[in-house]
Amino acid sequence: MQLFKFDTSLNFMRFRWFAVGLSSLLVLLSIALLLTRGINWGLDFTGGTVLELSFAQAANLDLLRQHLTQAGYAEAVVQFFGSSNDVLVRLPSGASAVQQQLGEQVFQLLQAQSDVAMTLSRVEFVGPSVGEELKQDGGLAVLVALLGILVYVGFRFEWRLSLGAVLALAHDVILTLGLFSLLQIEFDLTVLAAILALIGYSINDTIVVFDRVREMFRKLRDESVLETVNQAITSTLNRTVITSATTMLVLFVLYFKGGALIHGFATALLFGIAVGTYSSVYVASSVAVLLGLSREDLMPPKPVETEEGEPLV
Repeated sequence: MQLFKFDTSLNFMRFRWFAVGLSSLLVLLSIALLLTRGINWGLDFTGGTVLELSFAQAANLDLLRQHLTQAGYAEAVVQFFGSSNDVLVRLPSGASAVQQQLGEQVFQLLQAQSDVAMTLSRVEFVGPSVGEELKQDGGLAVLVALLGILVYVGFRFEWRLSLGAVLALAHDVILTLGLFSLLQIEFDLTVLAAILALIGYSINDTIVVFDRVREMFRKLRDESVLETVNQAITSTLNRTVITSATTMLVLFVLYFKGGALIHGFATALLFGIAVGTYSSVYVASSVAVLLGLSREDLMPPKPVETEEGEPLV
């Protein structure tokens, strides 16, 4: 299926300096946000108590928040969980009460002030030490994923292409984290899963483009480096647009219909896929070109000939 048909290649590399400059500025701003504002860590990382309540009829979230605020739990997060009859209450860690007993106290408080019958379906407690361990393990998981991809692309591609792919990948992750820092969206385990999924999606998109770049370098012998790269990106444009558009369509449905618990996951992937598509086209290829990528770097080695002039197998 082809959405676009081109008689000539599009001149993507015309904007390579602008793309690299813009991406560098956005990366620096994202790092500055992470250092100054930090990340709004969820209860999975900071520790706290989670209650799952089931109501006999649709719950009134505003009224529940009002009861909790009056009782001194102003920082509690109240949201629907699956349906309007199921509610999730998330309480941050505090020294005012034993955390294991806090869930039962809050349930009794809400039960006494609510006119609707409710049952306590689940209570979970995450200690601060466990949350800190999850934070370290999550960061380690992202780092290991990046290093593993670095090793893979290092073996598969010429080093200029490999470095471009890894820098584009780091660019996508840093910008996504910068968005969460700017908007102070809660960062929980679902968002961490989205970051790991983004790493896999983004590197796959970049590898498709670089495979075509290598193919075009061996096929178009009389074209310049910039023209060859433009031709390679243009030839993969249909695949890139269709893949990204269909993926984002699903994510839009998850964002608007999946409930509040999955908003962070959908937001991270929506933004990350948009940025990843841009970086696969501009950042990765532009970095490789600016590092001096040439046709000779991607041509297969000439076969060694014997003294009789026959190729040595």
